[in-house]
Amino acid sequence: MSVMKMMLRAVAGCGLMIAAAGMGSCGDGGNGAGVAGTTIKVGSLNSMTGLNSTFGQSSDKGIRLAAKERNAKGPLLGKTVEIVTADTESSPQKTPLAMLKLLEQDKVCTVLGEVASSRSKAAAPEAQRNRVPLLSPASTNPTVTQIGDYVFRSCFTDDFQGVLIAKFTAENLKINKAALLVDVGNDYSTGLAKVLEAEFPKLGGTIVGRENYSAGATNFKTQLTNLKSLNPDIVFLPGYYTEVAPIVNQARELGMTCPFIGGDGWDSEVTLKMGGKSLEGCYYTNHYFAGDQDPKVVEFVAKYKKEFNGESPDAMAALGYDAANILFKAIEDAGSADPPKIRDALAKTKDFPAVTGSITIDAEWNAKKPGVVLKFEGGAIKMVTRVQP
Repeated sequence: MSVMKMMLRAVAGCGLMIAAAGMGSCGDGGNGAGVAGTTIKVGSLNSMTGLNSTFGQSSDKGIRLAAKERNAKGPLLGKTVEIVTADTESSPQKTPLAMLKLLEQDKVCTVLGEVASSRSKAAAPEAQRNRVPLLSPASTNPTVTQIGDYVFRSCFTDDFQGVLIAKFTAENLKINKAALLVDVGNDYSTGLAKVLEAEFPKLGGTIVGRENYSAGATNFKTQLTNLKSLNPDIVFLPGYYTEVAPIVNQARELGMTCPFIGGDGWDSEVTLKMGGKSLEGCYYTNHYFAGDQDPKVVEFVAKYKKEFNGESPDAMAALGYDAANILFKAIEDAGSADPPKIRDALAKTKDFPAVTGSITIDAEWNAKKPGVVLKFEGGAIKMVTRVQP
């Protein structure tokens, strides 16, 4: 038996002992999971440390801001919302243990998270097994919600995002010759690449070549040299911010002048800070833009900056905030903190007026919502267009 399995069994065993001592299952009586005395416990499953920690920290802040605002409105079912955070350490391997901590020890009635698709897929089986709703704010890989009917997302999927990237490249940029650079160990990256490989040719485009890398790598010159020899007019880079800037910087050092285009995984202040002028003329799709003058966005940005010492909210913060508010509305509509009742209410979410756009949960537990295309220009990020689902 692996060390991980031993640890998981230990945590599960601890949870069973707690249940045997009278904690019981989640319900409305005040003794069940998620309902302890005067509080309703909600889990925040996020990468607070590790390689993608800015994602998790931003999402958790958005969730906590939403909870603070909800509590300020008055009791939810007569109780105060309590957010309990578990750190996945940016690791799919460590995510199940963090999820079990929330379920078995903290006794939450529902979980918000994870941001990364690989980690949501690692957590989802535990949510399904325990019949506790898991609502991911930002996992875009289509297979996440296919794990079970207790697994939801409040963001768009890569089926939408990939088509958006392909169409924008072919129809707006008038480019039909592209190359792919993919993080092969990342479900988000490989899933988005799969959509691009299927959709771009339908629009008259050609993908002249593909190179792979792994998260945490620092030298990409071999892959970039191979791609440069193919003379693409653009490079699809469906990766995370941790590698985007180093890749584009090294591409410029090799004399590659074509633009790169990616997805929401690029969204971090780290990208622009590290990439600088190398990113000029590059694009990425996202869930929202902090500089958008839509009243909901303007209000959210102001509140977030006030709460977190002037820090500007990235997309993960906005998505965490939206997911939390959708959940609180579901609990209110259910009239209960019982997980199955919350699940049923989440499934009925329709036209929710979120910061990142109107959100409706469909029959496959995915969100129908808009997206935006952003561009690096003049040392800043600007919004090019908004696209409805």
